[in-house]
Amino acid sequence: MTWYLLLVGLVVAERLAELVTARRHTAWSLARGGREYGRGHYPAMVALHTALLAGCLVEPWALDRPFVPALGWSALAVVLAAQGLRWWCIATLGPRWNTRVLVVPGLPLVERGPYRLLRHPNYVAVVAEGAALPLVHSAWLTALGFTVLNLVLLRVRIGCEETALTEGGRLRAPASVPGAGAAR
Repeated sequence: MTWYLLLVGLVVAERLAELVTARRHTAWSLARGGREYGRGHYPAMVALHTALLAGCLVEPWALDRPFVPALGWSALAVVLAAQGLRWWCIATLGPRWNTRVLVVPGLPLVERGPYRLLRHPNYVAVVAEGAALPLVHSAWLTALGFTVLNLVLLRVRIGCEETALTEGGRLRAPASVPGAGAAR
């Protein structure tokens, strides 16, 4: 279990690095007239991600979960791939990447890197990591709980981002979205 604690510790360190990066990027965005969207769901997102990391530590210890090599090594590969995708997203967006939803007026939609393939590639990384990290040490309750709650939260988050990008003039509003520029 020692190496699993180290893995979770490395993910915690990575998340702290993300928060430092996000704070710097927030200042950059706000200095350029950036507008924040979705403040209301942000605390729930922080709580859910914190609970994921806590569950990764508590469940294997409290419920005496074994390390199952076929599952654990496969899940570790997914965790590592998710980290690679996450940092590819961060590098592609540069100072526009954030843990919050911030839109700087006048900047075009990013359509390179993983964004040329997917609309929200960072959330692919979040979903993959959230399911796989607990499974490295058979914490299936944590994986299941996070996945279900995260899907609910992502529905809100992605809707918020789509609204922000539509209002920011980067996306055309779909005709089916009332109040987002569609004719009624």
